[in-house]
Amino acid sequence: MFIYSLLVGIGGFLGAMARFALSNIFNEGHSFPFGTVIVNLVGSFLLGVLAGNAIGYIIYLLVGVGFMGAFTTFSTLTLDVITLWKKRQWQNVIIYLSLTYIGGLGLAFVGFAIYS
Repeated sequence: MFIYSLLVGIGGFLGAMARFALSNIFNEGHSFPFGTVIVNLVGSFLLGVLAGNAIGYIIYLLVGVGFMGAFTTFSTLTLDVITLWKKRQWQNVIIYLSLTYIGGLGLAFVGFAIYS
């Protein structure tokens, strides 16, 4: 059981670092949270690929639960929506949520379909 927790922890560490780096790169100089959208869309696609592929349990724990769990983030999405809301950027709130949810679901289906 310890090895499983270790794999999730290693994946989570790497996923959080990747999210932080990509979010900073794509958010720099913008009032719209492009980085979070990109990270969540890429994460949705990759989770779909993992779900559609017959991967082993070890890879699922390391990449699916650990890396992708830390790479994609609902808490950042929520904070971004609140920030846009407080700035009264209503159109950006709608665009952001639409891109994230509709795009995320669509990309997850595409990723899943690749190996199904």
